[in-house]
Amino acid sequence: MSAFRPAIREATTADIPAIVALFVADALGGHGDTTDPHAFGDYETAFRRIAASQNDTLYVAVADGEVVGTFQTTLIVSMSGRGSAALNVEGVQTRADMRGRGIGEAMMRFAIERARDVGARRVQLTSNAARTDAHRFYERLGFAKSHMGFKLRLE
Repeated sequence: MSAFRPAIREATTADIPAIVALFVADALGGHGDTTDPHAFGDYETAFRRIAASQNDTLYVAVADGEVVGTFQTTLIVSMSGRGSAALNVEGVQTRADMRGRGIGEAMMRFAIERARDVGARRVQLTSNAARTDAHRFYERLGFAKSHMGFKLRLE
């Protein structure tokens, strides 16, 4: 398969259904995403919060007029490291039928360039421990396993 050169742009409200569909198709993620119309307001609220934030940006990758991937970035400025900044990448998803075509790599390279543009010293992300293919993908792009993550679910 040849590599796609998707257009990567900030997401709009019109992209919400396609973004949600990407998360719903991810059985491993287990985030409770749904295409139930009653839940759409939750996604719209989240979109508005992200769009209103100066440090968060939601992106989509588009090929042939269709959303084929998504990811979100958050700029985190820390007192440690003499006030250094990191760009956190979250929610990286490529449409299942489009995997292996370079879309994920294009999205991550875009995020890395965005980090450079805003003066971040590093790009960081977390990945589900069960996603061994994703781990190989990130390592191929130069990411190193350096920390152990912890989560506390608040219900």
